[in-house]
Amino acid sequence: MPQLIHSLNDFPNDLRGGAVAIGNFDGVHRGHFQLVRELVAQAQRLAGPAIVFTFDPTPMAVLFPQRALSAPLTNMDRRAELLHKLGVDLVVAYPTDMALLQLTAEEFFQRVMLDTLDARAIVEGPNFRFGHDRLGDVEMLGRLCSASGLSLAVVSASNDETGMISSTRVRELINAGNIDQANSLLTQPYQIVGQVGRGAARGRTMGSPTANLTNIEVLVPPHGVYAGRVPIGDDFCAAAIHIGPNPTFDDDSVKVEVHLIDWKGELYDSRLECIFLDRLRDVRKFDSLGELKTQIALDIEACRTIFKKYSALDR
Repeated sequence: MPQLIHSLNDFPNDLRGGAVAIGNFDGVHRGHFQLVRELVAQAQRLAGPAIVFTFDPTPMAVLFPQRALSAPLTNMDRRAELLHKLGVDLVVAYPTDMALLQLTAEEFFQRVMLDTLDARAIVEGPNFRFGHDRLGDVEMLGRLCSASGLSLAVVSASNDETGMISSTRVRELINAGNIDQANSLLTQPYQIVGQVGRGAARGRTMGSPTANLTNIEVLVPPHGVYAGRVPIGDDFCAAAIHIGPNPTFDDDSVKVEVHLIDWKGELYDSRLECIFLDRLRDVRKFDSLGELKTQIALDIEACRTIFKKYSALDR
């Protein structure tokens, strides 16, 4: 069974007749986990698939093409991977267009939920909206489900001591550099993926070579030095991540540089997953190359310690 599809054309019969949840699911946080847990339970009750229906691109990108939108927390492949780990059988990343967005709530329910997916249960949060101008709400969805013989489960919002757990809140924490707090709200630590390009090779000359990541599709944390880890084969490697300029060398260009600790090999032109564990410090200018090398050694040792802590939690 595929984890991710991008079209409803010729939708497979063996994926019909299950439970469906609609939403963006960006980041796949602990609030999503609660909803997905109910989705999987409903699918098991029906002996059918658990399906997440989401949108690619987001409706806002289609409705307001000139507006600068925030980068997502996850690209669609990562989103499907995280949801699959929680028990979702299939993610439908529908290619959003104006035709879809012009459907009334009733039309969307009939064409997508009934005619195509043949859903027998729907699972949503209390603030769910759907249809043209977002005129459909949970109350309307309940009436439509009741009239069509579908069950509807409304999952309460997940809260902690600060408030509701949401993608917006995770994004705010990452934008503030609060990686550890953001990770506490996610089902998996935050990661970015990029193409390894060629840089100035300064790290190599100082004994700490870095992989320079480009073509990153998701939200990049603010300038700073971070502890992280990178999957290499079937294992993880500790990593020190530098985001921002290199003021010691009067280099103002902003880069994402990843040093794989105690690892040797070539990474050029490969795709690299970089997982963030915690933030160490700000980017700063050092008075000498020797002072910079000393700080890099301290950063690497701090990254090793944080990496070991997280590795112990994985066991």
